[in-house]
Amino acid sequence: MWRRREVAALFGGLAAAPAFAQFRVEVTGVGLTQLPIAIAPFRGQDQAPPKLSAIIAADLERSGQFRVIDGSGPNLDESSRPDMSPWRQKAADSLAVGSASRLADGRFDVRFRLWDVVKAQDLGGHAQAVPQGDLRRAAHRIADAIYEKLTGDKGVFATRIAYVTKAGPRYNLWVADSDGENAQSALASNEPIISPAWSADGERVAYVSFESRKPVVYVHDVSSGKRRLIANFRGSNSAPAWSPDGKTLAVTLSRDGGSQLYTIDANGGEPRRLTQSSGIDTEPVYSPDGRSIYFVSDRGGAPQVYRMPAGGGNPERVTFSGNYNISPAISPDGRILAFISRVNGQFKLHVMELGGSGTATAITDTVADESPSFAPNGRLILYATRQGNQEALMTTTLDGKIKARLAGQGGDLREPDWGPFLK
Repeated sequence: MWRRREVAALFGGLAAAPAFAQFRVEVTGVGLTQLPIAIAPFRGQDQAPPKLSAIIAADLERSGQFRVIDGSGPNLDESSRPDMSPWRQKAADSLAVGSASRLADGRFDVRFRLWDVVKAQDLGGHAQAVPQGDLRRAAHRIADAIYEKLTGDKGVFATRIAYVTKAGPRYNLWVADSDGENAQSALASNEPIISPAWSADGERVAYVSFESRKPVVYVHDVSSGKRRLIANFRGSNSAPAWSPDGKTLAVTLSRDGGSQLYTIDANGGEPRRLTQSSGIDTEPVYSPDGRSIYFVSDRGGAPQVYRMPAGGGNPERVTFSGNYNISPAISPDGRILAFISRVNGQFKLHVMELGGSGTATAITDTVADESPSFAPNGRLILYATRQGNQEALMTTTLDGKIKARLAGQGGDLREPDWGPFLK
């Protein structure tokens, strides 16, 4: 396999990395057009940690669409009718205000309101009652509402990501909020865990575990914590990818010799072979409409991205720039291909418009990128990379202008996958 970490894992070469649980957000870069918004401190938020206004501001900044203005000033909440003059002086176009108050049953009543500062117009708001453990999710929902109101696109802040860590001899598969916080361990093992992949309904994560001393595919139910063994055939079982309807997984198996692509029922069963090449075919991913599978193959002499009908058939080559292109990811609208290209020995995240000229553009300046995954609204890409001596998860806008690092305390992050919109 050419995915750098998967190659190392399959042949016993994964390096140790410390685990982590908490993240901080560092946003770098400047977009050409960003909406200036002020987030006033929510009334009562000091009694309802974490600070809701800080989470909302970090979400909006990370999207690359907003520039957050200093929100300090008069005490405001969702029932206030604010004087817009000081906010106009701060050059804010919009203002978010709100509150958090504890209810008799122990839950928190979280409310917010959004204002158009230029027009002094109420843009609406909402209220939600949540247990304390869901306050972060409530803040993400508010950021989603603000994002959608001001950009017209659906926000992704209340979605989840999956990733893998290693601490000493222990590997962990984590499910976390989209900002990396609130991480919950889905699986811990003394053997490597790789290639987590979300189902389209956000209820299941497929992954590869080496606990049987070989790569085996499991499906984990996020809500119940139960898992099902899907592929444990002779040889290697790896690189699971969900069909959009959640009924099928595409996998890479070496049961019949070299690594080839198969499909298998999401509940397990007998796999159906898709490819018949003399090389290695791996890293399948479905197109959003389910009609095609993109994958990596060296059938032309070096790893490139190919596309074929989801039921099998003649593959056509998709990438032509460079001689080493791996780890394809397709945007939710099916228009953009993200992948990792090795250029002069450096692994960089590239994007390419499908159906266009075939020109690929590098959007990072790092040299060890891996595992790209699109946000469900298609506006950001999540990936892993190495900065200095530390591995980290990053998000980037599609033009590469705005990047945010989700960094742990002395820990490395790897194998990220961005989950779908939650119902």
